Amino acid sequence: MSEKTILIFGAGHKLSASIARLFSKNSFKVYLVARDIGKLKYIENEIGATLFEGDVSDLKSVLNVFQSVDKISGSPGIVIFNPSVRIKGAIEQLCSEDVEKAFRVNIMGAFYVAQQAAIRMTRAGSGSIFFTGATAGIKGFANSSVFAMGKFSLRGLAQSLARELHPQNIHVGHFVIDGKIQDKSKSEDNSDRGMDPDELAKTYLHFHTQQKSCWSWEVELRHANESF
Repeated sequence: MSEKTILIFGAGHKLSASIARLFSKNSFKVYLVARDIGKLKYIENEIGATLFEGDVSDLKSVLNVFQSVDKISGSPGIVIFNPSVRIKGAIEQLCSEDVEKAFRVNIMGAFYVAQQAAIRMTRAGSGSIFFTGATAGIKGFANSSVFAMGKFSLRGLAQSLARELHPQNIHVGHFVIDGKIQDKSKSEDNSDRGMDPDELAKTYLHFHTQQKSCWSWEVELRHANESF
């Protein structure tokens, strides 16, 4: 295992980009996974991140990513699961095929990634597995049943794995992101209209560096103006 290696699934230009930059500044080798890696080329150029095309809903694709990282630098010390599919609508109007696609990303994808990370980290005797959740994993909202199913399942997976893996020196964290994340790739000032992804990233780093005597398994983060 390379303790200074981070692997982020579902990478984009908001939270994942901020996490990638911060960990790179702290001497981590960064691997980013997305269905469309073209949108991440600027991060590759900026910090030297390695990009992988991958689909978390496909077990073979997840395996290919982990095996590729194994060959390059050994098993990752940190694995972050960021993907989510959000489908809105009244339950009587939802398309079952769309719901199944969301299920495969939000639930099965999280399981596939967590399982492969845990296999490697239990062998190495250490590591961190982090899941990015939402308020929908704490309380369900009207016309958001599909998203709630996915985020409740994600939180349950994280809580169960924390109890299972913490004694094995594997830190599991669930991050409840309650609010809209700023898009810092845009020029307009949106500091009062959303959560700063650079500040969110600091919490992920703090979680990873927590001493074992005081490990957290979950944190809620929201803008001061966000109601809850």
